[in-house]
Amino acid sequence: MSIILDLFHLKDFIDVLLMAVILYYTYRLMKESRSINVFVGILVFIIIWLVVSQVLEMRLLGNILDKVVSVGAIGFVVLFQAEIRKFLYNLGAHRQMEPFLEFFRGKNEKKADRRFIMPIVSACMNMARDKVGALIIMERSIPLDDLMQTSGELIDANINQRLIENIFYKGSPLHDGAMIISKKRIRAAGCVLPVSHSRDIPKELGLRHRAGMGISEESDAIAIIVSEETGKVSVAINGKFQLRLSFEDLESILTKEMG
Repeated sequence: MSIILDLFHLKDFIDVLLMAVILYYTYRLMKESRSINVFVGILVFIIIWLVVSQVLEMRLLGNILDKVVSVGAIGFVVLFQAEIRKFLYNLGAHRQMEPFLEFFRGKNEKKADRRFIMPIVSACMNMARDKVGALIIMERSIPLDDLMQTSGELIDANINQRLIENIFYKGSPLHDGAMIISKKRIRAAGCVLPVSHSRDIPKELGLRHRAGMGISEESDAIAIIVSEETGKVSVAINGKFQLRLSFEDLESILTKEMG
């Protein structure tokens, strides 16, 4: 009997612990997306619902709130679909999930082809020298077809240094958007990316950096940003910046990450 009671208490402890973890990560997501007031409002509503239906046992009001909660669950998913997607991606991208990801993706031991990397690096450094702003997205395992087809101009061209520089030239109609490179080809340009609302991004970084951070948070793509104001080259990978990169730094990062 005592063993059963011990297991029961252990199960309750695990139950409370898991609920606390879920609430904590939900709070972090809402805080990063500046929806913390909505999160607090939902918690208050849930507490009122539990008190009315479970503690006070008010049938009429309890039934009404039950219907609101059942419909509100769908509304919650629609309202916070971006945050939920980000949470699930972060969960799947965790290091402990890598063995499962490798099983589905298949292992790739090849190193990145320098003939594919060098035109991108050279173009970025030339644009940095001339202070030409640029945002280049390099697709990896997560497809970006939706961004290319809905917001950009399809190109599907070989990777060429001069072509990259011409697309981002200040007189070009596509220079304000992002270029997406997929399967060693320039697939699209002028693409509109999701913007990160993280408060950890330094204030001196502009909209290009926030867009690069946004796509790196929602996918495993690599974002290369050339600042128009400072002429500095940065990279965003998995929601983290690497700033003020040299030619050798950028080449090393792309060779390693695209391998």
